[in-house]
Amino acid sequence: MKDVELLVIGGGPAGMSASITAAKKGCNVLLVDRFESLGGQLVKQTHMFFGSEKQYASYRGIDIKNILLKEIKNNESIKVLNDTTVLGIYDDGVVTLESKGKYKKIKPKSIIIATGASEKPLGFINNDLPGIYGAGAVQTLMNVYGVKPGDDVLMVGAGNIGLIVSYQLLQANVNVKAIIDAAPYIGGYSVHASKVRRMGVDIYTKCSVKKAYGKDFLEGVVLTEVDKNFNSIKGTEKKMDIDVLCIAVGLSPLTELLWQAGCKMKYIKELGGFVPLRDKFMQTTVKGIFIAGDVAGVEEASSAMVEGHLAGLNASKHLGYEIKEFEKINKDYLNQLNLLRKGPVGEKITKGIKKSII
Repeated sequence: MKDVELLVIGGGPAGMSASITAAKKGCNVLLVDRFESLGGQLVKQTHMFFGSEKQYASYRGIDIKNILLKEIKNNESIKVLNDTTVLGIYDDGVVTLESKGKYKKIKPKSIIIATGASEKPLGFINNDLPGIYGAGAVQTLMNVYGVKPGDDVLMVGAGNIGLIVSYQLLQANVNVKAIIDAAPYIGGYSVHASKVRRMGVDIYTKCSVKKAYGKDFLEGVVLTEVDKNFNSIKGTEKKMDIDVLCIAVGLSPLTELLWQAGCKMKYIKELGGFVPLRDKFMQTTVKGIFIAGDVAGVEEASSAMVEGHLAGLNASKHLGYEIKEFEKINKDYLNQLNLLRKGPVGEKITKGIKKSII
């Protein structure tokens, strides 16, 4: 068994940022990620970021990944284990890993969990037909592997993810026939909705998928209008021929390790599901375990990076490192998060976070 000063679980924007800040403050960091390369969602994000210069505004996600990766590679205090899955966190502080076919045990003094989130499914008849994807899978096919998912796409979900991926599909010369959402309004930013509308894509609210059809693969769907309780309205059904159904109906925080570690959890709808209770500096109810990114509540990658820096700073403080102007730096990160959470979408996030703070 190997002793580790700070273990960071998850190599997406939050985990990378946490590792960089903690290492700069003196920590020896072990950054573990289950994929072959770091970056998480940044790997597939080709759109430009909002925010400020501190959150790489006007940079694309794929470029931000390279900036963070360069910092990690140039810092000798950060060791990276790719293609490694954390199996469990136990009462005695031991953490078990499966790394490239080998079973390992480590004992960290502190942990930052930045495991992100998973895509939510949508229930309807024949929802397992080939050709039905989550939006993240479509992004991976196009932006990572250069594979066209199909010719005619229906996007389910008019939040930011659905709108952004629709625009990326259009850029790849894929026909987006429509975007639908069961809600009575468009949930994403108007700037994203305007871009796809200018390219001739209609957005229908109060609309959902009743069933998919096709013999061996997706050939089309039956759509239906829904009432205020999201129940299908009889007589409103209509068919649409497509070969790809892309589902972007939200994300759920990946919190299994936090449950196992004994952190107090709470279901908070605004944050995507069950999340750990924590203080404003990202420490959970288990002393020494910090969180950052979508596992703390589903938000944009910009917020995830700032939360990562905040967690890395406070984990370093927890480990006993003296940090010059600690309070000033802390306050700056919190101010950045407050600014990123302005607007209607941010108000919902802020409401949820207030419920999670202890």
